[in-house]
Amino acid sequence: MSLRKTVVWGWLAFAAFLCVGCGGDDDVWIEVDEPGWVVANPQSHRTYEDTFRPIALPSPNAQRTASGAPGRAYWQQRADYAIDVELDAARNEIRGTATVTYTNQSPDPLPYVWLHLEQNLFRKGSLGSVAHRGSGRFNTTGSSSLGYDIEAVTTAAGEPLSLAVYDTVGRLDLPSPVAPDGGKLVFKIGWRFRIPEDEVMRFGMEQVQDGVIWELAQWFPAVAVYDDAHGWNTLPYLGNGEFYTNFGTYDVAITVPSDHLVAATGVLLNPEDVLTPIQRERLDAARRTTSTVTIRGMNEVRDPGSRPKAGKKATWKFRADDVRTFAWASSPAFIWDACSTGGVLVQSFYPREGARTWAKATDDLRFSIEHYSKTWFPYPYPVATNVNGREGGMEYPMIVFCSEREDPYDLWYVTTHEIGHNWFPMMVNNDERRHAWMDEGLNTFINWYASIARYPGRPWPGRWRGVEPSARFPDYGDVIRDPRRQPIETVPDRIEDPQIGTTQYRTVAVGLVVLREKILGPERFDAAFREYIRRWAFKSPRPADFFRTMEDAAGCDLAWWWRGWFLSTDTLDHALESVRSMPDQRGTMVTEIVVKSVGRMVCPAEFEIRWDDGTTSLHRIPVEAWATTDRYVFTLQDRRRAAAVRLNPDGGWPDVNPANDQWVR
Repeated sequence: MSLRKTVVWGWLAFAAFLCVGCGGDDDVWIEVDEPGWVVANPQSHRTYEDTFRPIALPSPNAQRTASGAPGRAYWQQRADYAIDVELDAARNEIRGTATVTYTNQSPDPLPYVWLHLEQNLFRKGSLGSVAHRGSGRFNTTGSSSLGYDIEAVTTAAGEPLSLAVYDTVGRLDLPSPVAPDGGKLVFKIGWRFRIPEDEVMRFGMEQVQDGVIWELAQWFPAVAVYDDAHGWNTLPYLGNGEFYTNFGTYDVAITVPSDHLVAATGVLLNPEDVLTPIQRERLDAARRTTSTVTIRGMNEVRDPGSRPKAGKKATWKFRADDVRTFAWASSPAFIWDACSTGGVLVQSFYPREGARTWAKATDDLRFSIEHYSKTWFPYPYPVATNVNGREGGMEYPMIVFCSEREDPYDLWYVTTHEIGHNWFPMMVNNDERRHAWMDEGLNTFINWYASIARYPGRPWPGRWRGVEPSARFPDYGDVIRDPRRQPIETVPDRIEDPQIGTTQYRTVAVGLVVLREKILGPERFDAAFREYIRRWAFKSPRPADFFRTMEDAAGCDLAWWWRGWFLSTDTLDHALESVRSMPDQRGTMVTEIVVKSVGRMVCPAEFEIRWDDGTTSLHRIPVEAWATTDRYVFTLQDRRRAAAVRLNPDGGWPDVNPANDQWVR
């Protein structure tokens, strides 16, 4: 979810938790909806078995191996769409028809197919509208005139099919099962819906000076995922939890008023029909340069000559291969500029209200793509588009929505965050309904380094307060002291809105920065993280696949870190218990430093000694020291006497109590 407006300005998770029992005074265990997983809440004591025991991950099998890689029998489904859609601007309505080709790669025959019908979220009485009543998320009263009107569902031969609708999902009953191991189902579906005028829920509409901007997402009935972990994934669309979809090819024809420009997922197939000759020339020029080229300028927006003269409507045709969904935007108010990098057409669409701030937006998008491609994995698509409209921040394959028009740096951050989602989850196809952190958190982590590269010393946007401009690490602030804090591995629809950003974005990013900078080191971490992306590009990993791959490729047991940071709300608190310097029989000073591990989370401990001659030295206690004790005595011989000792000298460890980290003689 990507940084909607409420998330951008506030900091912006495993199926529903079920309490199954208690042991001891403080031992509370929670079972989660993933085979073999058990998560522990914070406890008042710690033992070796608690902290360093292996995590109970799902058993490896032919689909998902013990190393975290896809197995020899890994499979996933595919859904291809040929869609004709029309925007009726006068009625503010979408009408569409689709021919869907669904390929069943599973070993199971499928007697029915489930569809996601996300527009039904806005219908009066929907689960989401009732569950979020009073939250301010959207117009919680709903409306009987909103949601899908399904006009027809038939086989390819035109025979009617039965669709049973249950809130935001529908079951399509079939005359015969879809055969396993490559069997195909082809069906046709027609629908219409009215675009909610008062909602901003990852899409919407905005009246600007030169017309209306429509941003369209979750606009077509989409086949749900059937996978090896959960079978049919039919969790309802409630709001926080986003999407888990199939890869496929999209051939989409979009009919809009002829004075509109359209931006969409995919490659524009018919520029000669919808662009003027000068616009096509400018677009060709943009494909040959990394500098931004204006395709339609602000002074041309109201000029009828900036649109081809061909009737009242125009049809834009796009094609996108190997994408998990399709989104688009349409408006008569768009300014359009573009450039290119590495064969990728990079472009921005925005109204005159955003012209000043969006002057660098295309270059921000270009920089982000170059950085992520070089650092982690090449951008896999031919187009990247940024659209300025009402939606605060949302991502789709090859296209993102960003509303910021005031602060250029905040626009940079929401831009780099949204396009970063083309790595997670557009390419590494996470289950966002259950594990939002696998896309939001991993993406926020890579945003941190992109922002350092773009704006050294100012990695978080200015409105995300609490971070010093010169901070080397993400600010930890009060995150782990918040009594409302929930484990990262929590279903997003089970997290209160104010905590989504903390739990699924910021805490994950901080944890991965700590893992990279302080635990593994950049070289070791980067190799493992790249291997994770390589293994799971255009596939669908689970949390266990991430944990196993990172350990496998880094060659390191990290159970203590996953348990402490991702699977619980444990906290780290290293304390200086005592410091003594005294001469031995030979006259050499013996310095004894006692470090106490107070919190349940364990980590290596670092401390800096300032000696009486003004010099300093840095020392480290490995995490394995806490396997048998919570009190470690560190001694060293030196001719100097300790004048001061400070734990966590660079602030890189997320210690909750800095007050007990210093000693001064």
